[in-house]
Amino acid sequence: MASLVSILLLGFFLGMRHATDPDHVIAVTTIVARQRRVGAAALIGVLWGIGHTLTMVAVGGAIIVFGVVIPPRLGLTMELSVALMLILLGLLNVAGIMRWITAIATPVHVHPHRHGDYAHSHGHTPAAHGHAEDDTAIARLDRRLGGLGLYQMLRPLVVGVVHGLAGSAAVALLVLATIPDPWWGIAYLVVFGAGTIAGMMLITAATALPFTYTVSRFAAVNRHLVLASGVASIGFGLFLVYRIGVVDGLFASGGPWTPQ
Repeated sequence: MASLVSILLLGFFLGMRHATDPDHVIAVTTIVARQRRVGAAALIGVLWGIGHTLTMVAVGGAIIVFGVVIPPRLGLTMELSVALMLILLGLLNVAGIMRWITAIATPVHVHPHRHGDYAHSHGHTPAAHGHAEDDTAIARLDRRLGGLGLYQMLRPLVVGVVHGLAGSAAVALLVLATIPDPWWGIAYLVVFGAGTIAGMMLITAATALPFTYTVSRFAAVNRHLVLASGVASIGFGLFLVYRIGVVDGLFASGGPWTPQ
């Protein structure tokens, strides 16, 4: 019993370390880059961790309890989904900066509007406005969701779910090799997930500090940081696409796959 408790405690700290994987950190950095408060960034980390834990317990539990075997091509495809998601998150950040540059360069009166965490720009003459401030799709969605930005919270949750799909097999196989009892194995996954949530909460809070500090004091620096986070996400995503698709063979025969 004492040894199992020790393994569970070890699982918590391994979960915290798991949160520091490069693809995890880059993904949440692109999301918190537009946050204005450290508390909101920490919440994003918690939501990411919850999504990650849900799929890890579900998929990992199926592997541990029912002996489900994930085919190599499916495993590589799940890992590829993380790469494509990193590219998408990066493109969203870069596109936001490009819209701002376009607004600056446009001679007509162009100004941004913020609805939740979504900002868009449009131009008009002083006498004409394209739409009422509260008459946009995003503003209407804000109202339907009570102004709490719940739809914004789905983004880190979904990102965490995708990461959980890609990483659950490796953790489950490690559990099978060290914990013979399947229910203790499930308990390990839950504790591992709790550690991941705690670790990601700390990481997102720390990562958000330069963004929240510069957003109002040094706007130009903040925009460069947001752009850098987007470019880094795109670059790392493309690297993963090459590694998974070419080196690991997904685009060819889908050769032997080692869960990571």
